[in-house]
Amino acid sequence: MMTNHITFYQFCSAVRREGALALCLALCMLGLGLSGSAHEPRPTIITFDAPWAGTGAGQGTFPFGVILDGAISGWYIDAGNVYHGFVRAPDGKITKFDPPGAGKGPGQGTIEARGMNREGAVTGCFVDSNNVYHGYLRAPDGKFTTFEAPWAGTGAWQGTAGLSITPAGLILGTYEDASGVWHGLLRAPDGTLTTFDPPGMAPIAGEGTDPGVFNAIIPDGASTGSYQDANSVFHGYLRTWDGRFVTFDDPHAGTGAWQGTQGYSISPEGTISCTYGDANNVWHGCLRAPDGTVRSFDVPGAGTGAWQGLIGYMIMNPAGAITSFYVDGDDVSHGFVRAPDGIITKFDVPGAGTGTDQGTFPLTINPVGAITGYYIDASGVSHGFLRPAMPYAFLVMR
Repeated sequence: MMTNHITFYQFCSAVRREGALALCLALCMLGLGLSGSAHEPRPTIITFDAPWAGTGAGQGTFPFGVILDGAISGWYIDAGNVYHGFVRAPDGKITKFDPPGAGKGPGQGTIEARGMNREGAVTGCFVDSNNVYHGYLRAPDGKFTTFEAPWAGTGAWQGTAGLSITPAGLILGTYEDASGVWHGLLRAPDGTLTTFDPPGMAPIAGEGTDPGVFNAIIPDGASTGSYQDANSVFHGYLRTWDGRFVTFDDPHAGTGAWQGTQGYSISPEGTISCTYGDANNVWHGCLRAPDGTVRSFDVPGAGTGAWQGLIGYMIMNPAGAITSFYVDGDDVSHGFVRAPDGIITKFDVPGAGTGTDQGTFPLTINPVGAITGYYIDASGVSHGFLRPAMPYAFLVMR
């Protein structure tokens, strides 16, 4: 379940102060709102690879998160199919890492680096030599703290993982118990662990509670994600700061097994980005407003067959811009960014393959609109990319 989830210019290095950031966000929102204009100065996409990444099919570089100053976290798979974490600095320097205890065999190692806060702390999970998952926190200075949910199973492919982290160090995570059921997890900065499940979650092996990633928890502790019920249908949830649950569904969502609504990220004011699978197993984007209203959207060109459409993570930044990918009728993936006003801009990374299960896979977007993710080339190898924020916003801020 965990593994299915499947030179940076220093854009905002000068806007770390809160007041300047607010201006930067406003400018970015204006720029993104112009994304449908024929006169838009399209950003030049930067591609990169971890120097130690393998070059065989299924190997390569997998960036996941990008923060305000342009630092990127992710992982790579080497020539021996071992996973390792990395952080890419704003100047393009890549530092690899593995928490103590990470396994060194195929399919082992630092298999995820999904959460990163604005200070540069990274959370994720690693697999040890017995194929058990363990959560980790990598501090900005490179020091590691590992953590285990006491309720997690200790069998092969069970264990604990971190998924998202706030500026204060509150981690949203997950764990699989000895019965193969997934649950939500919170790790406080002092190390205290709390487990949670929304009402209606059914304890079925391989299913359960699926918290969101990256921007899935906000500083006050509210978070989002999804869970599956007794019929294996997905439902989105909002967990408030005090532990109360509000569940939600897109009105167009299907009610069959592995259909339904999935929450992914949450903005500071409480808007949730989500996807839903309809009765034909086609996937669409959606937004849940703070008042509970759920609105759906699609990207022109998205496929309309089963398991096509908007099937990627639907990650939103604080300004309300969303990035993800869609799968077309030929099962090729393409990137898009949805501006706060609803205008959608599609993009493909040069060099992305055009065959089945190839293409462009954006994963996260930072507060000023820079996007990172990976693309799969015609040989099935993955490479990292950065789509910078709007150039004219950069010029204004400079």
